[in-house]
Amino acid sequence: MAARKIVRKIIIDPLKVFIHDSRSIGIILLLATLLSLILSNIPGFSNGYIRFFQLSIDGTQEHAFVWGPFHLPNSILVVINDLLMAAFFFLAGMEIKRELVTGELASMKQSILPVAAAIGGMIVPALIYTQFNRGSEFTSGWAIPMATDIAFTLGIASLLGNRVPVALKVFITALAIIDDLGAIVVIALFYGSQLKLFYLLLSGLIMLILLSLQKNKVKIGWYTWILGLLLWYTIFNSGIHATVAGVLFAFTIPVNKLPELEIKFHVPVYFMIMPVFALANTAIVFPESGIGALNNSFSAGIIAGLFIGKPLGICLACFWMIKKKWAQLPNHTNWHQMIGAGILAGIGFTMSIFISMLAFSEITTQDIAKLAVLVSSVFSMLIGYAWMAIKK
Repeated sequence: MAARKIVRKIIIDPLKVFIHDSRSIGIILLLATLLSLILSNIPGFSNGYIRFFQLSIDGTQEHAFVWGPFHLPNSILVVINDLLMAAFFFLAGMEIKRELVTGELASMKQSILPVAAAIGGMIVPALIYTQFNRGSEFTSGWAIPMATDIAFTLGIASLLGNRVPVALKVFITALAIIDDLGAIVVIALFYGSQLKLFYLLLSGLIMLILLSLQKNKVKIGWYTWILGLLLWYTIFNSGIHATVAGVLFAFTIPVNKLPELEIKFHVPVYFMIMPVFALANTAIVFPESGIGALNNSFSAGIIAGLFIGKPLGICLACFWMIKKKWAQLPNHTNWHQMIGAGILAGIGFTMSIFISMLAFSEITTQDIAKLAVLVSSVFSMLIGYAWMAIKK
């Protein structure tokens, strides 16, 4: 009995505190990224580490392998990015639905400023990237600098304590959630493959069944999760990126069940799936030229889009809405803090890396894009933190 108390006091209780600390998600992701970068650049080990995630079931480079009548993920990387990340999008979808129905996005008055800020924060980075890469082979990466990493951004904001007012944290959260929704729409529309009508029709049928269950207030049971898995499978084979299934499934969950499921999915998604995603997708071999590999319009477009375009788009949109008296600054917030929030929103990380993987098939191009995302995200973290730390 005494041993149990000691274990609880030394291990279990501190672990619980760490897990429920908003800063811990960013710390875990950062550590996983650093570990992956180190392992990827150890001579004699890096090749095996990188190849591990690319191991395929049938020995080919195809996205899916055929098992009887089924087409399933063909590599560890595809399992992580298409199946496990669907759980991340499911959690994000539940957060979006909750905010739209009962949260900060439930009314026009509450939502208009973060909605405008998110739109500005997506359009301006995409335009900046496009200007850097107009007419080049890299034009398909225009969506890479559009995304904000909600975990890292809120983690840095939490480190600042009361220098970030509660109302501003709510604004950042709402902005990041809308940003996620925008990224999901972009992925669905622009980064899928050739559409397959049969699987699209099956996906629609499953959605109708799930929505009917929700409308008739049928209790969530094992059959709900089976239908969710079937929805993922049909979308995986439809030509739309499979992670979209997570969001669609989330929107069929009854509102009163959202808080309970968000709590259940929080730990496995943020402390298991996201670190694995970071390990698999930041397995980057540093080029011999070092930072010189980023001396091109492709990298410059990503870095400028995230580090400059994000705060510029967010602040311009907010300034316009407030000038027109269609919205007002969050309570106890000034323009200095709003600019800081815009800089922090330039932390792209998870979603930007994810879009990089979808936008380009060449490993070298993906690696350069990921490095550019990492560099710009670090800039945004450091400069955003320093800016917000200056009290005005």
